[in-house]
Amino acid sequence: MYLIKNNCFRNRMIVAIIFAFSLLMFRFPIASAQWKPVEGKIMTRWAQEVNPDKPWPEYPRPMMVREQWQNLNGLWDYAIRPKAENQPRRFDGKILVPYPVESALSGVKKTVGKENRLWYRREFNIPANWSGRRVLLHFDAVDWDTTVWVNGKEVGSHKGGYDPFSFDITDALKKNGSQILILSVWDPTNEGNQPRGKQVTKPRGIWYTSVTGIWHTVWLESVPQTYIQSIHIVPDIDEEEVRITVNVKGNMQSCSVNAEVKAPGFSGSTSMSGSNKLKVKMPKAKLWSPDSPHLYDLTVSLKRNGKVIDEVESYFGMRKIEVKKDESGINRLFLNGQALFQYGPLDQGWWPDGLYNAPTDAALRYDIEVLKKLGCNMLRKHVKVEPRRLYYWCDKLGLMVWQDMPNGNNKTSEAKSQFELELKRVIDALRNHPSIVMWVPFNEGWGQHDSERITNLVKGYDPTRLVNHASGWADKGVSDVKDIHKYPGPAIPPLEDKRAAVLGEFGGLGLPVKGHTWQEEKNWGYRSYKTREKLTDAYVNLLSKLRTLIPQGLAAAVYTQTTDVEIEVNGMMTYDRAMVKTDLAKAAAAAFARSVLTIARS
Repeated sequence: MYLIKNNCFRNRMIVAIIFAFSLLMFRFPIASAQWKPVEGKIMTRWAQEVNPDKPWPEYPRPMMVREQWQNLNGLWDYAIRPKAENQPRRFDGKILVPYPVESALSGVKKTVGKENRLWYRREFNIPANWSGRRVLLHFDAVDWDTTVWVNGKEVGSHKGGYDPFSFDITDALKKNGSQILILSVWDPTNEGNQPRGKQVTKPRGIWYTSVTGIWHTVWLESVPQTYIQSIHIVPDIDEEEVRITVNVKGNMQSCSVNAEVKAPGFSGSTSMSGSNKLKVKMPKAKLWSPDSPHLYDLTVSLKRNGKVIDEVESYFGMRKIEVKKDESGINRLFLNGQALFQYGPLDQGWWPDGLYNAPTDAALRYDIEVLKKLGCNMLRKHVKVEPRRLYYWCDKLGLMVWQDMPNGNNKTSEAKSQFELELKRVIDALRNHPSIVMWVPFNEGWGQHDSERITNLVKGYDPTRLVNHASGWADKGVSDVKDIHKYPGPAIPPLEDKRAAVLGEFGGLGLPVKGHTWQEEKNWGYRSYKTREKLTDAYVNLLSKLRTLIPQGLAAAVYTQTTDVEIEVNGMMTYDRAMVKTDLAKAAAAAFARSVLTIARS
């Protein structure tokens, strides 16, 4: 009798243990056991929210959304091998995509270097309902020279660290079973001539840790045989219309394109056969601005014989940016026909745990929310291009963007050609975002060349935005603004007849916060303070001086910078975003860029 009871108890215990283990595995999947961040540096609070099964699950292309897609982020195999070697037979371990291999969140945190090549491998399956359709493989960002194989077949290669790219992999897919995806990536960092921003092999001062390989979302998309490849949206508030160019891939016979615009209290649509250009009238449109970031929903459809064969969802903002004279004859930056002083930070876009990639989409959004609370209406995205989710949040929350092109050496004709190619690709990827109001091809003379020609190239390629040909230093008298840098400043450049005067960088007030720095000692700032109170007083005083320059003709100012970055401690926030270093209320009260009436009140 005792034996029977004991066995029953033991069996119940076994069942309970199995049940508890099952719950644990449901809560923390097997992938969690194969990955953890590499310790050693500070982390953001969002690092704890990274799910290795579904990192960055958000749709990565907000301005052209389709229903049928598959996210390939997660744990991949990786290997680091000498550059000349062929595909490895064995891999070194697991890497969490889409975090760069040098980052803590990748689970690897190893340097690759120009003498090596980084390899990736993963398997995936194609949903059954994608049969008979084309399959596109998208990479939102890979740094820098990438070659891709699917099931042993090379499907394409790409050079560029900041522009999204795609391959049609339909013909390389097997009819059934798992598909095998392999990438090789080579990146010479600062030892090459390609655009690379502030990455260096030996970080120091204003130069940061190198980034190699995949650093944002990889995904699959299912499209019909004839499909919408891209859309180009141009709002025109003067003509009260939005113009949409629909680029189609495949056989357009018997096809038409349709655009439908919707917003509360408004709807409009138009169709066109035999042409890919559409216009939708927008009478009395509600305009987009930082104070009122109104967006219109847009649906673009491709029809054959009246039946929808492809459809994408998008959005746009009605807004106009220009330089013109105010009532005093001074050149100002005008948004929607009104003078608006633009103020915001130099935004590096680096993270202590993900380096080039924020740990989560919520973290990306947080930076924009804090800048809004600090009274900013603009940011200058500094020598880096972000994934499109960042610009989505700027569109949605209301923050204008000056977009830098990442700098490179540009010493050879090949390097200059590559720079122009990547510059145009970046514009193509981002040109629909209403938040972007200015392109900045060069910063402080880094790789600067053919300034007038590059300015004309950008103005011709995108005439709807301003161009700042060179922020600081080597001004060649071209483009829409005269830009100077002054630390700590502030200062105003001499006024000109045709260009607006802007302060492209100033400030740099530093405060190292113990427990929230990249390293404990030898941190660096343009000016250093020891307490939050002293930093706040200095910041408020700096903005008071800046305010006096607005009536004199200053049209915009860029404060250095959003956050600390590695050994730099000039940030409005600590590098881990744990703290706004100034008193938030006092800093916000000192800001003055909240409305289009700013200059009039000055």
